[in-house]
Amino acid sequence: MSEGQTLLERSIRTIPDHPKPGILFRDITTLLGDPAAFSAAVDALVAPHAASASRPTPAPTTVAKVAGIEARGFILGGAVAHRLGAGFVPVRKRGKLPHEVVRIAYALEYGTDEIEVHRDAVNPGERVLLVDDLIATGGTAVAAVELLRRIGAEVVAACFVIDLPDLGGAAKLRAMGLPVHTLVAFPGH
Repeated sequence: MSEGQTLLERSIRTIPDHPKPGILFRDITTLLGDPAAFSAAVDALVAPHAASASRPTPAPTTVAKVAGIEARGFILGGAVAHRLGAGFVPVRKRGKLPHEVVRIAYALEYGTDEIEVHRDAVNPGERVLLVDDLIATGGTAVAAVELLRRIGAEVVAACFVIDLPDLGGAAKLRAMGLPVHTLVAFPGH
């Protein structure tokens, strides 16, 4: 690895041909297992949304809830929520939540999938930050934003450890009027 790579870039393992030939899978389990990298990632995800200690009132981007997309978004989102003093909202695959849910379908490369949240996960107007490990085509993230807005959330931003800008997902979120914060970018898919 080159000297210019950041701690985060060095801590992300690339697995060729997973889950199918031609794909370079960006694996953050190595980042999660490295205490310094994990801490640095959480700090960087939190920084744009933390209220400044020098201000008597919370920053305008202070969030009430952090929504994490299953499954790695749970790990990162839980840590971010803890650091922000916010609640946590799991965005899950269909059939995983035990209470009354709101569900949305979204397109995959081949077919569709569905995600859901508890109907009472946020109060109307609550400021919510969306967190996941990676933004690629944006299908799941766009669906999560639409789902959260449907239950009354004011989604204030989305943040990801990894951006694959060639696939356009972050641009789709920005086109929805959502600020997007990413920590590292890799070319390709």
